Amino acid sequence: MDSTTHKFYHVHGMDSRSHLDTYFSNKEDMVFAEDTLKFPMVMIHYQFSTGRAEGTFLIDISIGSFIHHLYSASKFFKKIVLLKFQEKCIMELNRWLHDRTGAYDWSHTSSAAAELEGTRDQLQEQDMRLRSSIKQILKCDFEQENISNQVLLPLADCIISAWILEIISKNEDEYMKNLEKIIKLLKPGGQLLLIAALDITYWFVGAELFHSFKCNEEFVKNAFVKLGLVINYCAVQRRRNVSNLTDYKAILFIAGRKGQ
Repeated sequence: MDSTTHKFYHVHGMDSRSHLDTYFSNKEDMVFAEDTLKFPMVMIHYQFSTGRAEGTFLIDISIGSFIHHLYSASKFFKKIVLLKFQEKCIMELNRWLHDRTGAYDWSHTSSAAAELEGTRDQLQEQDMRLRSSIKQILKCDFEQENISNQVLLPLADCIISAWILEIISKNEDEYMKNLEKIIKLLKPGGQLLLIAALDITYWFVGAELFHSFKCNEEFVKNAFVKLGLVINYCAVQRRRNVSNLTDYKAILFIAGRKGQ
């Protein structure tokens, strides 16, 4: 596939609602649930419930406007800040955050989160707890030295980054620079939880074709080590669907602690 026809998510933007419907919804024809919904939620819940990642302040830097991966985080982190590339994604998130008409329905994931926690009789509390934990949704810019777009944030105890580095990086050098900028927002001893699509070269939202930098597990692990992160957990789930909307081979979850 000709890479010159690919759009770049952080440059050209995308239809945030179509992205959610395609990759994160509860629709019958949404085939990615095992990889995009269940696997990240189980992995993140495990990290927090076992005390592997802890603190009070968490930053999330992820593609699009999904929130399901943050349900477990909100049980342990009282302050969560989201960094987003697009105003459309910020607007989408604000609709959900303030429970406005037309907000995206995340009930399929709030129920999954409650099941993970063993609190299925407290479904409404999942959404309430997460809403109260999210303190800011800010626009980010990786062209700036401070990616939080001139807003000075305190260093985070934990950062979650899902499906963003491979999407905004053209090559290995850019990937390393972008990862380094994320790590700069992490306090010494803090934990980075990264979710990535492996061996991906493209993905569709509607009729729009988007770029992705193809990387494998070994490359990501080496990047962590080179930038001073001590890897303390890694899991790979082989792709569990058939679709021509994207060509990733597996989903990677990796956790690394920043040196003191």
